[in-house]
Amino acid sequence: MKIYSADKSELMDIARVERVGDDLVLKGKVFGTMPMSATLTPQQARAFMKLLTPRLILFLLTMPFRKGAR
Repeated sequence: MKIYSADKSELMDIARVERVGDDLVLKGKVFGTMPMSATLTPQQARAFMKLLTPRLILFLLTMPFRKGAR
């Protein structure tokens, strides 16, 4: 999975998602070269949930079924 910036340049290529204790660890490469591990803690996940609106939740549920830009 790749994460892009606003100008469509690649920020991070996520190769693996692992559970480490109560945390979620994303492993991949930043800018295509530098290896990196990013950790999502339960506190950060709760903070993310506060940012979600009902419209955004509906969008996230339907996102896997939408066509992407070619």
